[in-house]
Amino acid sequence: MCGRFTLTASFEELIDRFNIESFLPEEDYLPNYNVAPSQSVLAVINNGSINKMGYLRWGLIPPWAKDMKIGYKMINARAESLSEKPSFRNAYHNKRCLIIADSFYEWKRQDDQTKIPMRIKLKTNEVFSMAGLWEKWESPEGKSIFSCTVITTEANELVKDIHNRMPVILRPEEEKIWLNPDTKYNELNPLLKPFNLELMEAYEVSAMVNSPKNNSVELIQKIC
Repeated sequence: MCGRFTLTASFEELIDRFNIESFLPEEDYLPNYNVAPSQSVLAVINNGSINKMGYLRWGLIPPWAKDMKIGYKMINARAESLSEKPSFRNAYHNKRCLIIADSFYEWKRQDDQTKIPMRIKLKTNEVFSMAGLWEKWESPEGKSIFSCTVITTEANELVKDIHNRMPVILRPEEEKIWLNPDTKYNELNPLLKPFNLELMEAYEVSAMVNSPKNNSVELIQKIC
């Protein structure tokens, strides 16, 4: 699964990296060293004509849900069953998004059953996009909640040493295909693959990351 990640890039880096016609005010953006479920995550969606950058609540709430609680169980969607699960089928068809990150955390189980937090990122330190789905949910009071989920796939050999799943990371040239609402299933499925392990690296970080309450640059520093 993918249950924690980071986005520490500057606002300028994000604007330069993504082809965005509409984006949130710069003052609304804050780097996050410990993004956790139910928090707001930075994402890019296509509304049928332009790409828009803004925040979505992490934990997808299907339109038919009775309340928001289901979102806590919907932080990830398995790539292998997107077109089958009622919770994700509609969004996979026409509500795909990019969830922006520059690393993610996973916990490596040791022989004594303790777990060590690991940070996994691109060797270049570049920002990347995780394939996601989004939905709009209306509360009984008429409040609109826009939420999302991170799509996961089987882990590559680097991540497999830590965890058996990893987020689907899209290459820049694949992002346009993913966001295009007219893209067909047979074009989408090949994108849902493990990322090239040769372009990634992983290292141990502080156990401070275990608590979502902690959010500082110390969390991403390598433990020697």
